[in-house]
Amino acid sequence: MFWNVENFFDWRKDSTTVSDAEFSAAGERHWTWKRFQAKANAFAKALLWVSADTGRLPDIVGLAEVENAFVLRQVLTKTLLRKLDYKYVHYDSPDRRGIDVALLYRSSILELLDSKPCHLYADAGPPGAPGVSGTPGAAADSVMETRDILLCIFREKRSVIPGSTGDLPEIENSPPFEGACGGKFAVLVNHHPSKYGGASESDSRRRLAVQRLRFLADSLSAAGIDRIIACGDFNDTPDNPVFQLLEPALVPMHTDLFRRGEGTIKYEGKWDLIDHIYVSPGWLSDRTGTASGPAGKLPSSGPAGKQLSTRPAGQQPLMRILRIPFLLTRDTAYTGEKPLRTYVGPRYTGGVSDHLPVLVVVRLPGQDVAAEPP
Repeated sequence: MFWNVENFFDWRKDSTTVSDAEFSAAGERHWTWKRFQAKANAFAKALLWVSADTGRLPDIVGLAEVENAFVLRQVLTKTLLRKLDYKYVHYDSPDRRGIDVALLYRSSILELLDSKPCHLYADAGPPGAPGVSGTPGAAADSVMETRDILLCIFREKRSVIPGSTGDLPEIENSPPFEGACGGKFAVLVNHHPSKYGGASESDSRRRLAVQRLRFLADSLSAAGIDRIIACGDFNDTPDNPVFQLLEPALVPMHTDLFRRGEGTIKYEGKWDLIDHIYVSPGWLSDRTGTASGPAGKLPSSGPAGKQLSTRPAGQQPLMRILRIPFLLTRDTAYTGEKPLRTYVGPRYTGGVSDHLPVLVVVRLPGQDVAAEPP
């Protein structure tokens, strides 16, 4: 599951960022402990809703717009989630607003082998793959003041062979990931630069983020990890040609949703799909379990005549947008419903986010592939 939880700040003023001053008890938003706890409880309730709807809690929850580890600790220890086995992964990023990506995972099911924050660089440096740049620049000041890409390596606990050992090759000149070889997969949590200042003016920053993601996917594949999930708020719709840079390393799971006009945010009465999930071809298999790669371009164009990429019909996994009832409210300005935000302008409305969460079901080797995903 991935969810942009929109300005999930704690209520304390404990940093120098503008947003931290705004989202504090004494700030202009009057962000109090009581309001924070209401949002934390609604977040926990959403995960429990997923369990009731699908029969299973999300094993992994990627998050965007979380202020710090304190927020995550509060969510996991002061809500109904305290009775569960979730742990978190978080690193402070150089983002100007003081918001980060993070990840929750079920520790009884998955073993976290390693994790690291992967900066974005204004100077992409030499190519990381044919036609794709994204390796770090030489200068320290080339690090972009935005969210890192969070990289986590997992192994399913029940697939661990006692006594097995081994190291993976180096990724990006960092210490090698440790742990037993086999059964590993990677998760990359993204929150790419926004369109603040104008879509065309900010397009180059998002392109650098996409190039960086492709570089990381190629590095993981070269290190022997052929099962990768990339999720996040990409701040752009799937018809932007920049996302073709991710292929064939990463295949979109959201193409069908986009073609049907579904989305995760609503702007001026129109749903937009900016929260994406991609998987590497290692996850794609047909009913007989044979591996399949991406299908390339659709025979017909997407919105505004733009080409979209897709997975082969009938393949798993499938992505869905979670239209959780208590995360929505009536759209009085247009029609239908829209996400119930925490604030609308300066007015507190008591919701969680302007984004709806998304979910994808993947199965590790040896798991049952006959059943349809929920």
